[in-house]
Amino acid sequence: MTLRADLQAIADVREDEPMARHTTFGVGGPADFFVVAASQEELRRASLAARQADTPVFILGSGSNILVGDGGIRGLVLENGASAIGDPQVGAGSTTITVDSGVPFASFTRNVARRGLHGLEWAAGIPGTLGGAAVYNAGAYGGCLADALHSVTLLHPDGGEEVVTAADLGLGYRSSEFTRGLLSDRVVLDLTFALTAGDADLALARIDELETKRKASAPRGRNAGSTFKNPEDHPVWWLIDQVGLRGHRVGDAMVSEKHTNYFLNVGEARATEVAELIALAQRRVREQFGIELEAEVAFVGEGFA
Repeated sequence: MTLRADLQAIADVREDEPMARHTTFGVGGPADFFVVAASQEELRRASLAARQADTPVFILGSGSNILVGDGGIRGLVLENGASAIGDPQVGAGSTTITVDSGVPFASFTRNVARRGLHGLEWAAGIPGTLGGAAVYNAGAYGGCLADALHSVTLLHPDGGEEVVTAADLGLGYRSSEFTRGLLSDRVVLDLTFALTAGDADLALARIDELETKRKASAPRGRNAGSTFKNPEDHPVWWLIDQVGLRGHRVGDAMVSEKHTNYFLNVGEARATEVAELIALAQRRVREQFGIELEAEVAFVGEGFA
């Protein structure tokens, strides 16, 4: 059987699917094959089918935090729609809860807050899925995934599964063993969190407070969230503002007027235009301040200069 036939036996398959339809930037060329996995079992089966056909697999969450090249992505793009949330398990000192990696981080945060579980309030406005959050150790407002993550279940290329503790994931500032390439061939199937029981109203009130703060500073429109990681001495938005790039455009890619660490697609931007704008910001900050800005947005696929 062909890969397409193998995948079709699992879920609907699209060929030459424009990735611009599936990224928050609204940018990106076609994927050779595109499949939405509606469950952890479909995620497992489709990933293994591609591996057995010696075809590259890219696991897509919500399409945030990535810039897909104009040439698209070769192989299979597997959108992770696995959405099961387990029942809380009360233990000594904490309550654990296991959740599929395709669950949106923001909605999961409110889910556990309504159950009176504390520890993830800071994440209520973070875009993306929990699988992606584990890869990048997502964080905001002084919190990060490492603070509450207990373990993850990983799928190996040969079909084996392994539970890895948070301590063994090397979670740092927007980094992990995944971003360092040591686990790049693994698929995150689910995550287990260790949270603290408390008052649901207090947790929800804290979420609303941070959401109000986020909405006041984060720009609307098509973007991938924060473009760069913050260096130690200065916030990125200040550095980019100081080098005169607030509102600067390259084609339809633009540095936000509201928050200069957000780059926007204000029309029909191409990935090359966004990449050029990112490189310009890096160059100007390097020349003026001697600081190397590190992109938080991941470049994926083909077609970059």
